[in-house]
Order: sequence, then C-alpha cells, then structure tokens
Amino acid sequence: MGNSFGEIFRLTTFGESHGVGIGGVIDGCPAGLVIDMDAIQKELDRRKPGQSKITTSRKEEDEVVFHSGTFEGKTTGTPIGFYIANKDQRSADYSEIKKSYRPSHADYTYDAKYGFRDYRGGGRSSARETACRVVTGALAKQVLAIKNIEIAAFVKAVGEISIPQEVDFNSIHLAENNLVRCPNEIVAAQMEAAILKARNEGDSLGGVVQCVISGVNPGLGEPVFDKFNAVLAHAMMSINAVKGFEVGSGFQGCTEYGSMQNDSFVLDKGIIKTSTNNSGGIQGGITNGAEVRCNIGFKPVATISKTQNTVTNTLDEVALATKGRHDPCVVPRAIPIVEAMAAIVTLDFLLRSKTNRIDQL
Repeated sequence: MGNSFGEIFRLTTFGESHGVGIGGVIDGCPAGLVIDMDAIQKELDRRKPGQSKITTSRKEEDEVVFHSGTFEGKTTGTPIGFYIANKDQRSADYSEIKKSYRPSHADYTYDAKYGFRDYRGGGRSSARETACRVVTGALAKQVLAIKNIEIAAFVKAVGEISIPQEVDFNSIHLAENNLVRCPNEIVAAQMEAAILKARNEGDSLGGVVQCVISGVNPGLGEPVFDKFNAVLAHAMMSINAVKGFEVGSGFQGCTEYGSMQNDSFVLDKGIIKTSTNNSGGIQGGITNGAEVRCNIGFKPVATISKTQNTVTNTLDEVALATKGRHDPCVVPRAIPIVEAMAAIVTLDFLLRSKTNRIDQL
C-alpha cells in the first residue's frame, strides 16, 4: 500500500536503503519515445550521494538498467521495469540504533505500524527510494519536451539565508554552477558556509526549493479533489523531509488584500494571459497558462551527530549520538527529486486531459 503514484502515468517503486537494490515499474508511458539514456543518467547523477563536501560521503554510482518496456531504444507502451543496485551499504553503522528510536525519524512510527522495522539506514523510509522517482521524472521530462514543457528548480533558501528577488526561469540554470544549486552566486556562497558550519557543529539545516513549470497550456487539472495544485502538493509532500508546500504567493499572499493579489486578465497578441502571477499559474485547481510556481519546504536533516535524548523499544531512556554518513542539508540534492515529481504530475495530467473533450479524442 502507498507505493504507487499517478493515475495514467503511474510509478510503483520497491527496495530499501541497505537492501540489494531499488527499482520501479512505470505504467502509461506513451509508445514511440526515443529514450535518451544519457539524460536519465545525468538526472540520477544530480541526485546521487557523494557529490561534494556538503553532501553525504556514501558512494553510489546509481546506474539504472531498464529490463522491460523498451525495444530498439524506444518505449513500447508496455510497463517499463528498471533497477538500480545498492553497492556502498554500511549496515554496521546502524547497529547501535537497532533498539533506539532516532528523534524525528520514522523509526518509532514504522515500529508502531508494522511491529518491527528495517533499521539499516531507515529501510523503506530512506531517501534512497527517491532515485526511482528521478528515473521516472527524467523519462517524463523527455515526453513533456515534445510539448515544449520545461521544469526547473533551485534552492531558494537555506536556514535563514534566502534569495531576495524572484528568479527568472531562464536564469534558473545558473544554479548548477555551484554546490548549493542556488542561481545567485553571492547568496550561494553564504548558504554553503552555513551548511559547512552546521556540519562542523554536528548539526543540520533545512531550506526551501522553488520549482517552476514553464510552457503548460491552460486547462490541466481535475475538479474537485484532483486539482493540479492538490496533486502537486501530494507529490511534493511525499518527498522525504518535506514539511511545507505553497503555490504562487502562498502564505505571504494570505496577509494581503484581494485587490493586491488578484491576477488581472490581459490580451497579448490575441492570447489571454494574466498581468501578474500571484496564483502561481493555477486557478480553481486548473492551470491558466502562466508559469506554475511552487515552494517546497524541507526540514533540517533529522540525523545529526549531536547527542540527543530518546527511548528504546524496550522502554529505556537513553542518550544517542547517531553515526553514519549523512547530508548536513538535504536541500541541494533534492532539486532533481522535486523536478521529477513535478514532471510526473504534469505528464499524468496531460495524458488525462486527452479524454476530457470530444475534439481531443
């Protein structure tokens, strides 16, 4: 239960952090797509551990192998099965927490739900699973590119350090020029220093990722429970460590008058557009043709080396200092995951829209 996402374009994942590997099955991918495997691997490389001094030192090549659903380099329209092997597990690092519940992890809740748990790196609750999402999102991006739909994300904030102005879509690619994946070089340097400081102190930091979907036509989204923003929120909130989601002006807009927030409609060469985009490209749960902009808030990584108080599954109170290899701030590595989930949602809605109108059948 709960291991699948999507209606028509649908992903089911399997595997654990310290098992033999992880993988997935993708249903609903249109037939005839010429797959760019290098592009898929590039997306995985953006997510994989061991990238830099501000990420975990775990080394995984994250090489994906497709086992079905393709022939002569093209998708066949049948289920696509893929697999990624785990190679650099250090399960011994977790032996001390076999009985102890790490603060703010899924240890206790998994025990409460299942009666036992895989304590090696968190098992199924580990962010290792998100590599499967990145594979699927990379494939979805290639389909969306045919419709001139592009998706890009960047680090907007780390701790209390944030970009003061809105970032133009065409400038988001600058985020790949630094370790933090922030398109503002000055702010990026401040963020990197803050992350390294937290790591040296045995602590961690959270932050905010902004995701932008460009080129989406008006009309995507299903009333009333499957609004575009509702499913997008579902997708983003399913990512490890995500604690907040907002579209457009979000919570800031909630403090202003309607006259300040309303997006007036204008004509641009005969095309209906909005003069502003406080709605974040979505109105009534349906896209209006403007850029879809959303912010995703990540909590500080729960695994820190500072000693914390906790309890064991035998009801003993203990002090715990977690060992192992962990990110002091997960936000930079989350960028390809956020983009992947946005791509999956967008393609799923695009495929759903083909059955809404008689002239599109």
